Amino acid sequence: MTRPPPSARTSTLRFRTPLVVGLVAVLAAIVIALGHPLLKPSSDSTATPGQDSTPFLPAPSLSDRPPSHAPHRESRGALDESDGVVPDGVTVLDDEVPAVANLDAELLDALRRAARNAADDGVTFTVNSGWRSAAYQKELLRKAVAQHGSEAEAARWVATATTSPHVAGDAVDIGPDRATDWLSEHGSAYGLCRIYRNEPWHFELRTDAADRGCPRRYADPTQDPRMRQ
Repeated sequence: MTRPPPSARTSTLRFRTPLVVGLVAVLAAIVIALGHPLLKPSSDSTATPGQDSTPFLPAPSLSDRPPSHAPHRESRGALDESDGVVPDGVTVLDDEVPAVANLDAELLDALRRAARNAADDGVTFTVNSGWRSAAYQKELLRKAVAQHGSEAEAARWVATATTSPHVAGDAVDIGPDRATDWLSEHGSAYGLCRIYRNEPWHFELRTDAADRGCPRRYADPTQDPRMRQ
């Protein structure tokens, strides 16, 4: 086949070059209009005014949340029911459980009278903690110091073995919330009173409460003169 003369080839190349350049320019304009990710600024670039550059953080897990305070149920080592450890589901009527049976007789009688009347309202008193041995109380205090970081802060929640009314059988921790709410409203008629504002589950016997009402509550056990002996 006969080749075209040099002048013809040159004319063809001159014709194609503008066409290619034009196509490239059109394609670049389309890419920019569509916002191709390769042409977007990187995440390290400064955000423009009005843009929210704050990253979304995941919600904290349960383990990240501060521990809530609750009636003491934990045990350690050889501690068992004979030390006052309470199995699940125990009520104020369970005589065979030492945490209940070793409570002061008048306190236990008042609790049982209140529990019978509360049952008419569909409320059951469960015992989260009652009488405790000195060993159990010491273990609870040790754990409280470890949890709160100091003896002073732990004292807001757990008394020593020599000052705790639980060791003396003079205090009971009641649950669930419906029961504590019921006792907060009706307990004074039976001599049953909340003692500390930070422990809505903790009740003790005040025999004159039926006539005079329950005494003013302490903010926490550190405000209770009995804890300073």
